[in-house]
Amino acid sequence: MIEIPGKLNIHDNELRFTFSRSSGPGGQNVNKVSSRVTLWFDVSGSSSLTEVQKQKISTRLANRMNKEGKLSITSTRYRTQGANREDVMLLFQALLAEALTERPARKKSKIPRRVKERRLQEKKRRSMKKSMRLQKHFDS
Repeated sequence: MIEIPGKLNIHDNELRFTFSRSSGPGGQNVNKVSSRVTLWFDVSGSSSLTEVQKQKISTRLANRMNKEGKLSITSTRYRTQGANREDVMLLFQALLAEALTERPARKKSKIPRRVKERRLQEKKRRSMKKSMRLQKHFDS
């Protein structure tokens, strides 16, 4: 059972792991040991998630999902399969916790009148400077 603090619990049987050969360091075992771990989680078919949670995860983690609605997370940080499995579980928990947090609503702000006036004055100043250049050029 995987627990996302204050949010939800996900059963282990909803997760699927695949293992493959990893690139990078590994010494003599690099071509023999499948140390890359990929975690697959079916967001759309999960019984642990509510519809609102499924929608949030699908929109916020869309770049990590495939067309069938399955979330994939890969870890190749360590040389051993066990360490990469732990790493991918921690990453999964962190990603879900972040995806399910409520984001504060944006407060609309108004541009102060003084800022608008200053911008317009600066535009006039630049315009005058450029027009003065043109007049000098044509007079000579």
